[in-house]
Amino acid sequence: MPGKAVLLLTLVTAGVVGTGYLLSADNRGEFGWLADLVSGEQPAVVQNAVPPDQRSGSPNQQPEPPTDNALGFMLASVADQYAQSTRYPAWSVPLSKEQASAYRGNHYEPVSLPLEDNGQFTVTLEKYRFTEDEQILVAAAIQGSQIVDGALSATLERPDSRDAVAGTTLEEAGAAGYFEGTLSADESPGEYRLIVEARLDGKPVRHASSLTIEPYLGEFEGLGDARISDNNLVIPVRFSPEDPGFYALSAQLFNGPMPVAQLQMEKRLDSTSDTIKLKAHGTVLANQTVDGQLQLKNLQIRQLPARPGDRTNYAFGPDEGYTFTPPDLESLSDTPAVNPESEQRAALLRQLADKF
Repeated sequence: MPGKAVLLLTLVTAGVVGTGYLLSADNRGEFGWLADLVSGEQPAVVQNAVPPDQRSGSPNQQPEPPTDNALGFMLASVADQYAQSTRYPAWSVPLSKEQASAYRGNHYEPVSLPLEDNGQFTVTLEKYRFTEDEQILVAAAIQGSQIVDGALSATLERPDSRDAVAGTTLEEAGAAGYFEGTLSADESPGEYRLIVEARLDGKPVRHASSLTIEPYLGEFEGLGDARISDNNLVIPVRFSPEDPGFYALSAQLFNGPMPVAQLQMEKRLDSTSDTIKLKAHGTVLANQTVDGQLQLKNLQIRQLPARPGDRTNYAFGPDEGYTFTPPDLESLSDTPAVNPESEQRAALLRQLADKF
């Protein structure tokens, strides 16, 4: 039994700290390398960051041992963090600007291939996931002293077999070194490699990136009337599915330019049910001053696998999202969500902390 208790404590502690860190508005370390890359700066490395009087190497100077209640302090801190995170239900969590940017579900990050003499060969797409029969606009830019021999070629191929399934030519458009062309996404759903090839200074250079083709899942058909229920703002989202099944909808709630919450909900949809009700809990809205309207942005719906091994399929709402006028929000309160299991875990952590 003692071994099981230690294992449970380790798992709960690791999960709480990891989740709290990833959802923290202060967590910018995961993306700091990107800013450093863009700015051309390298992160500073600090070594031997100790006071000068502790660098002499004197054998009389010993590091101070941790206090007797160090473990208890750590457990108490984890319990407080866990209690704070469990204030919000899983389907309505607060959202910072950094998290809102990172949670964009269909964003394609341009991929750059370095060339000689500080040149770059960059390929970009308007998004990462395309629906069957959509047109894929491919844009490429070549910067540097290299001489481009003619047009560029773009090929879509299967990653497993490397078989080409579509191809096109990218012609120079608008400015020197900028090329465009279109491919048709009329292939079966799955992952694909996009190969863009150029001849630079008489030598072939291949740029590889990836994209996915998704099946047609259905159509978003707008919002129903928002209302207050218990301590929630309920926002009905209408989606007419092509096939019945279980779907998971997520969206970001904005108050003007400020992100408020990440919302999500799962439901079975069929010919008799085409509405998923997102809910914004009072803990994310009670202290908000709403001037007129709210917005739902970055809507993403997933068709969950019917059987183990099936792929998850994706579809996305309109780029502009939806704007709606909420009902009076005065009745919403900043009352933590009730989750008996989470409360029991927080209590367990506090009890363990009191033992040290």
